Amino acid sequence: MSILIKNGTVVLDEKIENLDIYIEDEKIQKIGKNLNLSAEKIIDAKDKIVTAGGVDVHTHMSLDLGKFVACDDFYTGTKAASCGATTTICDHIGALEKGASLHKLINHYHDIADGKAVIDYSFHGAMYEVNDELIEEIEELMDEGIPSIKIYSTYAGKLEDDEILRVLKKAKEVGTIVCVHCENDGLIKELRKEAIEAGNLSPKYHALTRPNESEAETINRLAYLSKVANDPKLYIVHTSTKEGLDEIKAARARGLKNIYCETCTQYLTYDESKYMDNPNEEAVKYICAPPLRKKSDIEALWEGIKNGDVDVIATDHCPFIYESEKKPYADDFTKAPGGIPGVEERMEVVLTEGLKRNIPLSKLTNLLCKNPAEIFGFSNKKGSLEEKKDADIGIFSKNSYTIKEENRHSKCDYTSYEGYKTDVKVDTVIAKGKIILDKNGYYGKKGMGKFIKRKLDKEI
Repeated sequence: MSILIKNGTVVLDEKIENLDIYIEDEKIQKIGKNLNLSAEKIIDAKDKIVTAGGVDVHTHMSLDLGKFVACDDFYTGTKAASCGATTTICDHIGALEKGASLHKLINHYHDIADGKAVIDYSFHGAMYEVNDELIEEIEELMDEGIPSIKIYSTYAGKLEDDEILRVLKKAKEVGTIVCVHCENDGLIKELRKEAIEAGNLSPKYHALTRPNESEAETINRLAYLSKVANDPKLYIVHTSTKEGLDEIKAARARGLKNIYCETCTQYLTYDESKYMDNPNEEAVKYICAPPLRKKSDIEALWEGIKNGDVDVIATDHCPFIYESEKKPYADDFTKAPGGIPGVEERMEVVLTEGLKRNIPLSKLTNLLCKNPAEIFGFSNKKGSLEEKKDADIGIFSKNSYTIKEENRHSKCDYTSYEGYKTDVKVDTVIAKGKIILDKNGYYGKKGMGKFIKRKLDKEI
């Protein structure tokens, strides 16, 4: 179908203009003023915001933690994403048995994603241990269109410093990007031990046993390891604290050129009062790692966005069923699964919060769309409104509405943003030239989304 979007407030990389967009054969064919072109479908976007489709490079669909499995699979999760105007995801994959190759992990995810996704997707590789064979596979995955690897500094699959250094050195050699979950494992273990021994098991102790210093120390350590490895591409996921952001800024000031900062919607919106001021049954909904922080951290991250210190806003979408998987552990944070939903809410919430702070729409969409696409190798097709790129587009009305569980599309039985009042609302979503959502309904189908082979520039 050919589509002509007329009269929209179109958000481009550096500016906003009233423009028309002509779409045909899955691509944006023409952007201009007062386009005099015929089309099978004409969308009047007068007084509406037109953006590139969102690119969320931090999701966890079907993440298997053993006792718990994230409730959204690649159908329900990508449907939820697309209802929020996100049209591409890159998923952080889970572990299999010890000794499993990187290829085995990726092939497992191909099996569970193929034929399910509504929107286009890719995977980050993941290393939960290090040996010579796994190190060599990093380059092999790049050749297969997966030029990013996730590692952890905590949890059961954490890597030690010597192992991290090996990964960083190989990344520098071949050009891959290393994504790191930065929390100090020993610090958290000791504080959790103290809390357990004292019987302090309510959700607020989840936050108190993962203090800001845990994140900041590990970011500092990773930055210095990266310097020793000659500055490979280092991507800090879900930065949540002022101190953590300060460490990234300090590393850049010392000359590190390839360190990227991601934060997430929840760290820009909610603070630790969700744990401290609510009954345990409500507070347990917000157990995630890192935890929600202080109001001052929220403002520091927004200041980092204004100043260009933050590169990407993602979600870390990792939902679990409240009634059967969260609520039973409301009085013991150590047993509750860590992770919250958010893939649908990201675009509306971030645009609302950012506009309240007078941040230009173009800067916000860079963090939601363009930057993640460029950093992770989607930008030949995704991330910005440009002629010949995929016609992935979100159209937002300037209408206020209230987010509720009943108007969500995730399989999860709650939303982290219950009662949040937005200033914009998704009106229409187009994915690869097909309207998949408008005021009359949802038209996305299983299998419409395809795996995207990504490619990064090797020279850094």
